[in-house]
Amino acid sequence: MAIRLNENKDVVARVREGLKQKGGYCPCRLERKEEYKCICQEFREQMADPEFEGYCHCMLYYKEKEKQEKPLSE
Repeated sequence: MAIRLNENKDVVARVREGLKQKGGYCPCRLERKEEYKCICQEFREQMADPEFEGYCHCMLYYKEKEKQEKPLSE
């Protein structure tokens, strides 16, 4: 599993500014609940899912699935 930032630097800058303004809570959510503190509970659960690949709710982070090695043919 690999977690990386969104490759779009503008998105990263905007989300980080939103996080700063909201005290570390997801800028895409209205409520300030502990489960919305970055990295949010939703994305932590998605990170634990070996089948999930994609962005977190606010598009800051991206989870890549592990690449499976192809078996060597004989």
